[in-house]
This record gives sequence, C-alpha cells and structure tokens, in this order.
Amino acid sequence: MGLVYAELELISSDDIALYHRGFLAEAQIKSIRVEALVDSGAYQMVINEHVKRQLGLRVIEERVATLADESELRVEVVGPIEIRFKNRRTVADALVLPHATEVLLGSVPMEDLDVVIDPKRQTLEVNPANPNIPVTIVKHVGADLCVRPVA
Repeated sequence: MGLVYAELELISSDDIALYHRGFLAEAQIKSIRVEALVDSGAYQMVINEHVKRQLGLRVIEERVATLADESELRVEVVGPIEIRFKNRRTVADALVLPHATEVLLGSVPMEDLDVVIDPKRQTLEVNPANPNIPVTIVKHVGADLCVRPVA
C-alpha cells in the first residue's frame, strides 16, 4: 500500500470555546485546511511550527518522541485541536516537529473519528459500517453504568 493522504480541517478548540462563551466572533475562529499524511502506525497527530502559529495553539507540555528512525527528539505538545473530516470531528493534542513538512494523522485520532484506510483506493474513508454517525466502543465499566441501546 502506498501513502494515504486526507484533507482535514484543523480548528483551534480554544477559539471555539471562546466563541461559544461570547468572547470571540465566529469569523475570528482560527482554522486551517491541510492535506495530512494518514499513518495508522503512528499514534498521535503531528504538526509543524507553521500550523501551530496559524492556529495560535498553546504549549501544554513537552515530551520525548521516538521517530521512525528510532532517534529521540524533545517536542512540544500543543492543543487542543478540533480535527474535522467529512461528517466526523474529534479533539486531540498534537506533537510539534519543528522541521516537519507534512501534518500526520495517527491512529488515536483516527480511532475517535471512526475512519478507516481503504487500501485499494489509497484513501481515508468514513467507516462504512457506521456511515452516518461515529461509533465508539466502551467496555462495561461497572454495574452503575446505564446504557441506552442505539436505535
């Protein structure tokens, strides 16, 4: 299978919160459209400094990331970012790789978006088993949990 890319909209979740609280006009919400490399072998979203600045993302913490070549790099974790793809959305933090040329969508946000890679067409697709609404698997967490079945 070759490389898979998908068009995503990335939005500052902080700006969305400020808009909903009446502190920011809708037109001031920072967002950017990107062509992201989809990598189910990576865990998290990876962005570069340009995307961080465009969205005005705050640094949450620093972390050591192990790269594909097994080298380690101290990186910033920024966010939160709302990620939109077709009729899906999720919120995630992102690692900032200063010299990255591409945005990378990893398996954790992919799982929350309920999307799959179509290897024949080399595209990212909404999970065909759940085309209208994302499905999340939640294991039984105790007798006090009240769950309504999905109609």
